[in-house]
Amino acid sequence: MTTAAPARERILGAAMHRFYAEGIRAVSADRLIADAEVSKVTFYRHFRSKDDLVVAYLERLAAAERTEVERRVASEAPGDVLRWYARFLGATTCAPGFRGCPFINAAAEHADPAHPARRVVDAHRRWLHGQAAALVTALGAREPDALAERLLMLRDGAMVAGYVGQAPDQVADALLAAGEAVVRAAIPSAA
Repeated sequence: MTTAAPARERILGAAMHRFYAEGIRAVSADRLIADAEVSKVTFYRHFRSKDDLVVAYLERLAAAERTEVERRVASEAPGDVLRWYARFLGATTCAPGFRGCPFINAAAEHADPAHPARRVVDAHRRWLHGQAAALVTALGAREPDALAERLLMLRDGAMVAGYVGQAPDQVADALLAAGEAVVRAAIPSAA
């Protein structure tokens, strides 16, 4: 890591790497301070607590996903967006260093629903659900919330399958086939 980047970015960059690779609770503030090459004073000037840094980490991940999904939604047909997302997940979940969904991982480490990290996870999950519901509504779903929840469950399962070692094409193909089957069962005209 270069010391030329602003201190806040170096700290957040260290957290992006370590939290995902090692787990949030396993990484100490001291480890991040050393990685970012900052003092404790500088660390706590930018993040009042490790929890504040965890929130910033999760918000950055959520913003990146929102940006890409919203770009696709604005330029592609709903069915194409859903197919893209399945292929994207297949490629992502099987990439070297993949350790599962960072939001599910954070939720597992922070079981208290009132924890600030958990609130970010829950907000991101609601956003994902809303995006899926809007896409399937555009395809003609009569019960978009139920269908969106099924698609999110498939997404979660694909992430586990990728983490435990299936090949990218297998994950993407299986997710795509399962998603299309679920959509066709709920929206026969989508066939």
